Amino acid sequence: MAIVYVISRDGQPLMPTRRFGKVRRWLRDGHAKVVRRTPFTIQLLFETGSKTQEITLGVDAGSKVVGLSATTETHELFRSEVELRTDIVDKLATRRQVRRTRRNRLRYRPARFDNRKASKQPGWLAPSIRHKIECHLSAVAMIHKILPITHTVIEVASFDIQKIRHPEIAGTDYQQGEQLGFWNVREYVLFRDGHTCRHCRGKSKDPLLNVHHIESRKTGGDAPNNLITLCETCHNKHHKEGLKLQIKRGPSFRDAAFMGIMRWSVYRELKEIYPNVSLTYGYLTKNTRIRAGLEKTHATDAYCITGNLQAKRLTSYILQKKVRCHNRQLHKANFLKGHRKKANQAPKWVKGFQLFDRVRYQGKDYFVFGRRQTGYFDIRTLQGERVNKGSVSYKKLRKLDHRRGVLMQSLAA
Repeated sequence: MAIVYVISRDGQPLMPTRRFGKVRRWLRDGHAKVVRRTPFTIQLLFETGSKTQEITLGVDAGSKVVGLSATTETHELFRSEVELRTDIVDKLATRRQVRRTRRNRLRYRPARFDNRKASKQPGWLAPSIRHKIECHLSAVAMIHKILPITHTVIEVASFDIQKIRHPEIAGTDYQQGEQLGFWNVREYVLFRDGHTCRHCRGKSKDPLLNVHHIESRKTGGDAPNNLITLCETCHNKHHKEGLKLQIKRGPSFRDAAFMGIMRWSVYRELKEIYPNVSLTYGYLTKNTRIRAGLEKTHATDAYCITGNLQAKRLTSYILQKKVRCHNRQLHKANFLKGHRKKANQAPKWVKGFQLFDRVRYQGKDYFVFGRRQTGYFDIRTLQGERVNKGSVSYKKLRKLDHRRGVLMQSLAA
């Protein structure tokens, strides 16, 4: 059950239509123009009325995937899932490592602690969290541009991480972190582990203790649940001889922490931009979905959030994927012969195509995920389906749309 979204001559969203014959005549006669391929949206070039219906937008907020659904009392008008970037923390860690090695090589560079900016202002959020908030806002803004939304409902999953770890916590104890009283993380980890090697339990008789990262510092960070105490004997055997440690990292609460930090920020910023914004909670959505006998997806949760469970659902949905807009690293990290560095940035244009351009190949839409100077490209769908093992000549591709920060593809539900 496809649908065409309609915008008035002055850019205001109108009710969508399924009268495809009329849409084709408008486009053929020059009475309308296409402004977006996915979701397919046209703009009328003549004056028309602006009668609309009550439309509720449900937003299933998430740290990795955002569910969106817009419904009236009788029909679902929009259905989408947005995949957010999860590589920002890794990219920032890589940038920090490269910066530190560069400052170590170039002695004339000022020390990092001598050229810091002013202290962070109240309300400051980490770049990874700020990105997720902005993705929520831009996804909602896109729907408001193509549909006359009258009410927005957002679900934020509320997790109390400290309560999960320490059920007895209460009152001012929330302000006292687990490292309270310890001058650094290393001292806390050693105390937590009883100043005993977690692998051999002191059998090596080695008095020297090291703090070891279970996951690499780049991916796991310096959080206490990623650190364990090892004697120097076990530590050296692990890194030099491949000794396997019978230790696993504790459960990660990163996604829950993201939600706990950003939930009110998203809600407050939506209220400042749009009227009639309200809040709901995950347990209500889950109860509604189970009573209705619906499958568990992010788009389905958003549909339940709207409250219009009698609305006829769309048979397709739009998968959106946030991709990196720029790669600012100029050179590879490793040196070549002659103490030279290889350029890290590929040319912007190769045979007239950019990275993430939408193209058509053998009657199906794909995106350019890789390019070679020889003119053979790696094209894929957003679900990861590749063509010819990543080797398709540019001569067989027809460009449909230039790259965007958010890639969109319509898929069967």
